[in-house]
Amino acid sequence: MPGLLRVRRRRAQAPPAWTRKAHVSDTAGMPSAVPAAIELRGITKRFPGVVANDQVHVRVMPSTIHAIVGENGAGKSTLMKVLYGSLRPDEGSILIDGTEQHFRSPKDAINAGIGMVFQHFMLADNFTVWENVVLGSEPGTPWALGVGDARRRIRALADQYGLQVDPDELASDLGVGERQRVEILKVLYRGARIIILDEPTAVLVPQEVDALFDSLRELVAGGVTVIFISHKLNEVLSVADAITVIRAGKTVAEVLPSEVTAHQLAELMVGSELPSPETKSARPSDEIALELRGIDLEEDGRPLLTGVDLVVRRGEIVGIAGVEGNGQSELIDVILGLTAPLRGTVKIGGEDMSRTSTRHRRERGLGYIPQDRQRDGLVLDAPLWENAALGHQTMKPFAKGPFIDRGGARQLTEQLIRDYDVRTPGPDIAALALSGGNQQKLIVGREMEAKPTLLIAAQPTRGVDVGAQAQIWDAIRRAREQNLAVLLVSADLDELIGLADTLHVIYRGELVAQLDPATLTPAELGSYMTGARMDQGVA
Repeated sequence: MPGLLRVRRRRAQAPPAWTRKAHVSDTAGMPSAVPAAIELRGITKRFPGVVANDQVHVRVMPSTIHAIVGENGAGKSTLMKVLYGSLRPDEGSILIDGTEQHFRSPKDAINAGIGMVFQHFMLADNFTVWENVVLGSEPGTPWALGVGDARRRIRALADQYGLQVDPDELASDLGVGERQRVEILKVLYRGARIIILDEPTAVLVPQEVDALFDSLRELVAGGVTVIFISHKLNEVLSVADAITVIRAGKTVAEVLPSEVTAHQLAELMVGSELPSPETKSARPSDEIALELRGIDLEEDGRPLLTGVDLVVRRGEIVGIAGVEGNGQSELIDVILGLTAPLRGTVKIGGEDMSRTSTRHRRERGLGYIPQDRQRDGLVLDAPLWENAALGHQTMKPFAKGPFIDRGGARQLTEQLIRDYDVRTPGPDIAALALSGGNQQKLIVGREMEAKPTLLIAAQPTRGVDVGAQAQIWDAIRRAREQNLAVLLVSADLDELIGLADTLHVIYRGELVAQLDPATLTPAELGSYMTGARMDQGVA
């Protein structure tokens, strides 16, 4: 196999010839006589007006970590739904250990030894770990659950694969990394020999990523095959044994991690190099866009936020770093006016808005990119022009007096589609039909074009490909240069360090450190986020 690819600056018209000829069975170093754990042959899946998968070929050898990468809308999710039995292919075949399978439902895939861990965890917070693991596959009889056997089996699986959790701990008390281990235990408990992981590191700090990768290597050593879906190319290169690249519904390359760089993978995926979040030094003005003083918030007597003081000036990006569940969502809700603080004041643009409505704050220039685009940012069944008006429906060009201006809304939506490269046939398409990255670009465009003075950007690039990520970073940079104040809440540590001018760490509802991104590494930031370092002040 040829050596390293040359990095090309221009948009790639076709992948290098050697990548089209490579086979994962060869790159993984396995003899051709060994049947693949999974082989997808010529998978084609069509939807009205769209070919999501077009003759896709993937070959995954046993006891390996096989990464599948591609931009949003490339067809990865559809392909995994076909493999997991959620969708039936229009053409092609699925082979497991060399035997063709016909899955009519996820139950068939589970019975064939396939498990899937989704990006958004699905745990019942009021259940213990063992109750979550056995839910739907309860041991024993309808009259007597085999609790002891279940707990012993879960402990044995956890010990075997390095997935240490306490079976009796409540899910609500688990950290993000522990929740992920429980999700993996759930599929192992059901007998999975093949595990699909969808964006498994999206919300993990570097220490948790390292622990996850150690667990994946233990799984592989124990005979499990892992399919790893991710947009974080450096992580893919560090953990995968082989990589399949999908673009526009087609398999365009099968490569070895040792023979390709992150930049070259990005070029194969989207025809451009890997973007960098690095930005120029800020020149914030003296004008304060957001000021929080002494914010306290409680729920049933339990503190959620304690003594939060925060200032964001115009022309400045202030980052908030923290492991999920440490008060970020509650802080955002207080700023938006969705939750009233127990004590403290919220000033936006110098005006005390501690008890004003969300609508009032939006009309005074507060923009918001929500962390969950589908739950909080869009009405999925509604057309794009209606979604472009969400949060701004009382203002021009979306309103004429008390009425919605459909013509103005459609015109602005068409402009958003052009300016933010939202790939869609037009403004009347339902938001549900867009890929995750295109949904996110629509939301970013909607908020930016409203010309806010303060933007709350929560996880603005979560689950988007490198191309969409670059566009969103550019939009945030441009907005700051135009004197916008940005509060950036993100789990992507490179994004925080690269974009923010000042970083605050939130831990158990308190801002425990203020740090200088210019002198900070992701590992150091992760130490603050997990509570390993608690020293106050500017680093």
